[in-house]
Amino acid sequence: MTNSGIRKYNITMATRQNTDYGYDIQKVYLEMMMTDAETFVRCQAVFDPKTFDRRLQPVAKFLNDYVIEHNAMPTFDIVNAATEGNLKHPGELMENHYDWLLQDFETFSRHKALEAAILKGADLLEKGEYGPVEDLVKKAVQIGLQKDLGTDYFKDPRARLEGIKDKNGQISTGWPVLDKKLFGGFNRGELNIFAGGSGSGKSLFLANLGVNWALAGLNVVYLTFELSEALVSMRVDSMTTDIPSRDIFKSIDDVEMKVKMIGKKSGAFQVKYMPTGKNANDIRSFLKEYEIKTGKKVDVLLVDYLDLMSPIAAKISAENLFVKDKYVSEELRNLAMELNTIFVTASQLNRSSVEEIEFDHSHISGGISKINTADNLIGIFTSRAMRERGRYQIQLMKTRSSSGVGQKIDLEFDVDSLRIRDLGEEDDQQSYSSQKTATVFDQIKRGSGTNEQPDEGTSAPKIKAEADSTKLKQFLNNLGDE
Repeated sequence: MTNSGIRKYNITMATRQNTDYGYDIQKVYLEMMMTDAETFVRCQAVFDPKTFDRRLQPVAKFLNDYVIEHNAMPTFDIVNAATEGNLKHPGELMENHYDWLLQDFETFSRHKALEAAILKGADLLEKGEYGPVEDLVKKAVQIGLQKDLGTDYFKDPRARLEGIKDKNGQISTGWPVLDKKLFGGFNRGELNIFAGGSGSGKSLFLANLGVNWALAGLNVVYLTFELSEALVSMRVDSMTTDIPSRDIFKSIDDVEMKVKMIGKKSGAFQVKYMPTGKNANDIRSFLKEYEIKTGKKVDVLLVDYLDLMSPIAAKISAENLFVKDKYVSEELRNLAMELNTIFVTASQLNRSSVEEIEFDHSHISGGISKINTADNLIGIFTSRAMRERGRYQIQLMKTRSSSGVGQKIDLEFDVDSLRIRDLGEEDDQQSYSSQKTATVFDQIKRGSGTNEQPDEGTSAPKIKAEADSTKLKQFLNNLGDE
């Protein structure tokens, strides 16, 4: 390369502070890319011929198509002959020239994508379609070359594991037995779903989790699509003060004093009602407004509940629950990842679960779509007898990062304060023993019944109880003879 040529590229690199990205600089991009196949391959992820000047679009398209089809770079003569272009070989370039190219071309691609999004968004805004506009702008801003090469598995195992422990989670749920099954609790950026039938306590579980995390010093936002802000807040009053719900209005002074004292030592707990049909963008906008006005970062997001939300842009029939839930659950999980929050929501069980005591994936309303997206899916089971004894049972239907699938956990429920607590190891063991005893007792009753009828086509079963009684009499008679 001549001295003037090197000077040309050095000057271009040093003065690239404008955002014009006109014909000359775009021509430089193409000329430099053609001199190094590796650099062009790295640029291909964001390379779009339509973003170039109209005079250069045929050149850019030919270059891109040629590399895809022949897996090799064309010569300058081939490109110029095929497109009537005027590209010139820049000569020998140094490594820092290519570093500049990668950095500047990335900015150029992002700039052009954002420009196109704004132009297209103007038409959408006139139609009142705000969701797609936000998606276009967001995608444009996120355009970039791949610089992260991932994790070198063998390099530093300790740092890798400590990084997961410190940055990703696990955040305790406040229920040690559940934490143990989940290998420590919930992780930030995950989609966690509590599933239950109507009146099973989905809202109670979300509120209790919110209280647990707020008392642990985390900032909690509880979004309700069903209950009013006043009712949710009154339930939380009982949970935080241990004053029974029926006595809240009789003890307003005590409630006020206790809530204010607890609030000074805990994280924030914000309750917000949203109408049914809102989407992930509505939540995103509210959280941004909340963080701006309060100056607090949201650590925990609770949404009550997923089934009452709508997708951002897709027009989906209300009857097509599978597709609707697929979009909503994916958008909520993306939101949790974007905000790096602990995210928990709830979902309805279908009618086939009403008489069941063990839940599986077929009992989830809407089907497999939300199950596939969820990181943890936990079923809520209770009965009248269990509520009278102050018990709830949760069943781990899916856990992405632990081996707890299929396991059941009993929790204590205080009917007065609405507080759900860990049973503790002793009570949990007693509960397990009583369940096991009951199961064995049922088996004995079934096995020793004298009125048991044989199935059609089989021989009559032996009556075990009578046989045992005869043996016992013979044994006693033998003792008397001796």
